[in-house]
Amino acid sequence: MRLYRDALPQLSGRPFLTDGGLETTLVFLNKIELPCFAAFPLLGTEEGRGELERFFEPYIALAQRHRAGMILDAPTWRANPDWGAQLGFDADALAAINRTAIRFIAALRRHHSGSGLPLVLNGVIGPRGDGYRPESAMSADQAADYHRPQIEVFADSEADMVSAVTLTTVAEAVGIARAARAERLPVVISFTLETDGRLPSGQTLGSAIRETDAETDAAPAYYMINCAHPVHFEPALTESGPWLERLRGVRANASTKSHAELDAATALDIGDPQDLGRRYAGLRERLPNLTVLGGCCGTDHRHIAAICEACF
Repeated sequence: MRLYRDALPQLSGRPFLTDGGLETTLVFLNKIELPCFAAFPLLGTEEGRGELERFFEPYIALAQRHRAGMILDAPTWRANPDWGAQLGFDADALAAINRTAIRFIAALRRHHSGSGLPLVLNGVIGPRGDGYRPESAMSADQAADYHRPQIEVFADSEADMVSAVTLTTVAEAVGIARAARAERLPVVISFTLETDGRLPSGQTLGSAIRETDAETDAAPAYYMINCAHPVHFEPALTESGPWLERLRGVRANASTKSHAELDAATALDIGDPQDLGRRYAGLRERLPNLTVLGGCCGTDHRHIAAICEACF
């Protein structure tokens, strides 16, 4: 059942949580091998689905404890044609695994339906290329064509929304937003930022949001920042302008290291969860509509717990 597609509850001002760094938790903490850093193949086995269920449970418990909503992300960040091909998934197999992913989080929602909290089903889209480097730039039309099959699967499912995360260019964001709008599916755009607070393409965050809105008639429901530490993007938020009101979510990294350093890392840097929580509290004071709080690389339920303690 599509509960929230016509009215996303996180737009009401109520705080919502997301999970933390799924892939880094599975690889570094749970010692699970993820070729191409892709979690979606785990959906193909009972053991893999069990690992994913155990990953989500602490976050849902935190949402229940703090009476926050929860956005349940499908583990589909890498479930697109280029990455799927490297893992042996053709177009039909990708469509099937994306459908399975939404059924998986829908089952989680049904299991926790007695909590009375809004649990939003989110189909996750990742960039065509590497989330740290805009090496395979596409036009907006090319991006729409490329990502449309995955969006169509989500639109035909129970998903309430779709989020495109770790995006590095405006063109890809525009293409995804246009494709989602054509399917009447709410879409969220989340950019990744470098240590200078800019997109990997060099564009400022404010400029990227303004341009995406202009090219899509403000199609995104809201914008987010992910895969960067607050110390990297806090200075970018000192700029004034209506674009700041479009930022509703942050999923920060645990580490203050650069993307290049993290890409080469062989050990997990969990940073300082309490400091991260305090920085989120500061972000909530600075960003009037910041309601969606979660984590990205290196974060786990301990970081989200610290964020909850600092913010609620």
